[in-house]
Amino acid sequence: MKPGAPIDHFDARVAEDLEFDVVQAMLVELAGCASSAVRAEQLVPSKDRIWVIHRLQETDEMRRIRSGGHGFPLLEFDELKREIKLLGVRDSVLDEAGFRRISTASRIMNIVLEVLAQSDEPWPRLEAVVEGQEPNTELIDAIDAVFDAKGHIRDDASPELSQIRGDMTTVRRKINRAFLRAMKSVQDRGYLADIREGFVQERRALAVISSYKRQVSGAALGSSNTGSVTFIEPGACIPLNHELEMLRDDEHKEIRNILRELTRNIRRHLPAIKGYQRGLTELDWIATRARLASKLDGSLPQIRKKPGLHLLSAYHPLLQQTNKIAGKETLPQHVELHRKQRMLVISGPNAGGKSITMKTVGLLQMMIQSGLLVPCHSASEVGIFRAILPDIGDHQSIENQLSTYSYRLGRMRHFLNVADASSLMLLDEFGTGSDPELGGALAEVFFEELYDRGCFGVITTHYANIKTRAAKMPEAFNGSMLFNRESLAPMYQLEVGQPGSSFTFEVAEINGIGGKLIERAKGKLDKRRVELDGLLGDLHKEKSKLAKLTNKQLRAELEAEKATAEAERLKDAMEEKERNLNSQFDALNTARVRSTKLTQFVDRFQSGKPNKGLLEEIKTYLAKEKARQEEQALRTAKGKSKGAGKRRPNHQSDKIVLGSLVRLRSGQERGDVVEVKGDLVTVMFGAFKTKVKRNQLTWLR
Repeated sequence: MKPGAPIDHFDARVAEDLEFDVVQAMLVELAGCASSAVRAEQLVPSKDRIWVIHRLQETDEMRRIRSGGHGFPLLEFDELKREIKLLGVRDSVLDEAGFRRISTASRIMNIVLEVLAQSDEPWPRLEAVVEGQEPNTELIDAIDAVFDAKGHIRDDASPELSQIRGDMTTVRRKINRAFLRAMKSVQDRGYLADIREGFVQERRALAVISSYKRQVSGAALGSSNTGSVTFIEPGACIPLNHELEMLRDDEHKEIRNILRELTRNIRRHLPAIKGYQRGLTELDWIATRARLASKLDGSLPQIRKKPGLHLLSAYHPLLQQTNKIAGKETLPQHVELHRKQRMLVISGPNAGGKSITMKTVGLLQMMIQSGLLVPCHSASEVGIFRAILPDIGDHQSIENQLSTYSYRLGRMRHFLNVADASSLMLLDEFGTGSDPELGGALAEVFFEELYDRGCFGVITTHYANIKTRAAKMPEAFNGSMLFNRESLAPMYQLEVGQPGSSFTFEVAEINGIGGKLIERAKGKLDKRRVELDGLLGDLHKEKSKLAKLTNKQLRAELEAEKATAEAERLKDAMEEKERNLNSQFDALNTARVRSTKLTQFVDRFQSGKPNKGLLEEIKTYLAKEKARQEEQALRTAKGKSKGAGKRRPNHQSDKIVLGSLVRLRSGQERGDVVEVKGDLVTVMFGAFKTKVKRNQLTWLR
């Protein structure tokens, strides 16, 4: 499918600032074919919402069908660009490798079509990729008639080739017998060296002691490095080897004729072969994105119609991978931007996670708009931005004599020209690089201008005036990175609603700065500034305590819910027990009534007198009882027959082990089991390896 319209103002610098180039490199590494690698290198986020949704759904479908044991093949194929080009040239001839590539592609496409057709689940995006393709066994049969399972030309590919190879076998036997006779003769005369024989110029030769070389009939083909051994082709073998060379030449010519005829036959299927190239490379590109999703534990978020985002349990994918390797925990982030709260100003201590939180938002947004699943909760919601505008890191340029502040002023001028209500701003350490008081004033003006343009943004800063200004703007809001004042350690968690202290002195203490120096520094500040910073820190501490109490209450509520659920379960069990007792009581009561009735019949019976009326009454009672019992038995039988399903065929799936021969229940393709992990079985169908659930296979032997 054609690429979607790229986001505005995207370039290498934007990709580098948000480390999107690292994600591209990961995609290149995971690519199965060259076309996918190229597409990974050229990947650009799109502002086309429909394109983004389609690509995300494709990736999600591929991830689910590959991990769900549906038998979807691993897409291990070689591209067919060269073969397609040659088939378009009249009288061209494909080589043996070309036919193998076409056969492999055809088999994979057939399996893809079969899996999609047989699946109980719909896969609309993947089906759209192979739309127009039909299973093709004619092409495979034509190639299999010429090539064996190892990819070699069959002896019976043509009558002429069969005759030639038969003659070659006869001549080789004659050569072998003649060589052994010559070797025995030379050995008996004591002319043979210890190594006895060797191969020179692809011919078998006797290893003769050089001083006796003139006593041996044949052609000298060479000698050892020391010259002590001469390699001689026996005279009796020379004409036979010459005949074998003639037969080899005949074989090459006949193979050429066979391949020419096969190429002519295959050329009729050129549209299908082009479809294989187009469909399989597209599927591999989708599979490459799905492999990245599996590696990063990516999920499919909901896509909003309007700009904005609500990321739940979101992780920076690269940080998560690094921490996973190092055995460290990565804390999730929860960030929400919407029209009424669209500009988030994050403050807090250095090394507390401000930049990571901001980069998480930017990188995940770029990945989503590139059709990539991201590590966040699937209930997350993300809109599409027309432009993503980051200003991150130090971009000094000695060559252009450009300072960090000059560079950032240039970026800000650009942002002020292009930012609008569909833009996402990502500004790290906003306003730094100049005099704090003057730079802070200019940063506040820039902040107001960007706000007035209606754009969304995540901004990190230490400037108090920016935090204060954000608190006064109805659609801007503060957030802070939490800091534990007791342990003097950052908590790497974002909390929205208020600005955070920079914890400058606490961080200095962590890094070994002496208490006297810290107190001297405090003395040089306005007392009110120090008190304000301390007040913010105390406020965070109190909020932390409140959060612990809240969590404790939530846990108590959860335990109460569990207790309620257990009580409901016990109540249901007691009600079921009561129903069973009532049923037993009804049965006993019925038996008692019957017993009473029969006793009455016995008491009324008069010996020696006619009891005609009584006998008729007894017959009527027994008939009614019999009818009632038959009706009860019929209801019971119907219930059992309704619950009993049809007898299923015995597929003997429990017998499947490593090395078993199996076949798909939905087809006739047979394969060998190469790996078994619980209910997931890896099967080789010819040259193709795929993972299938055990209950989708039939054991053969």
